[in-house]
Amino acid sequence: MTKEYQELVKDRIFIGGAADARAAAATENIDVVIDLRAEAAEGEYDYVRVHSPIVDDSDEQQDESIKKAIDQVVDAYNGGKKVYFHCAGGSNRAGTVAVGTLLALGKADTVEEAEAQATAVRPIIMVKPQLKESLKRIFHQD
Repeated sequence: MTKEYQELVKDRIFIGGAADARAAAATENIDVVIDLRAEAAEGEYDYVRVHSPIVDDSDEQQDESIKKAIDQVVDAYNGGKKVYFHCAGGSNRAGTVAVGTLLALGKADTVEEAEAQATAVRPIIMVKPQLKESLKRIFHQD
C-alpha cells in the first residue's frame, strides 16, 4: 500500500491531504487530526478531529490562525500524541504549518531551511508568498 501522506517528524507528526486523514489515523494510530481547511464542513468523523482553519487565498493576514494551528500541532506533540494535519491537498496551508512546526520544534533556524526540510519530506509542498510572509512575522525573521 502506497501512503499518500508523509512523516514530518518520525513516528509522531504526519502531513497529507484531506483524503488521506482516515487512513493515516487508522494506520498510524493518530491521536489527533488537525484539519486546516476553512471550507471544511463540520461532520461525523471516526477519529479525533480539531478544526483549525486557515483561509487560503485571502488578502488578510493569517498570522493568528497559522500560529494557532502550529501551536496545536506542537502542543499535541509535546503531550506525547501522534498528530496528522492536513488541508485539502496538503501543499499550501499544510505546508505552511509544516514549516512553522519545524521552526517551533527547533529543527530548523530559518523559514527557508524549514521549507527545504518540509519539501524534502513532501515534495508537493508549495507555500504561497503571503503565508510565507506570515511565518516570517510569527518567527521574527526578515
